[in-house]
Amino acid sequence: MSQKNRVKLQCTVCKKINYNTVRNKKTNKEKLELKKFCPWCRKHTLHKEVK
Repeated sequence: MSQKNRVKLQCTVCKKINYNTVRNKKTNKEKLELKKFCPWCRKHTLHKEVK
């Protein structure tokens, strides 16, 4: 079974899911948080991993 799993990134401001990425859940235990551009807010905001 592969340990690399796809995760969705959700904007913390508007709550829209904008990005998909891959994270190795075996080596990175904490949830992913990245500052990305949100096309709905039209600015760079914090995006958190959602299920």
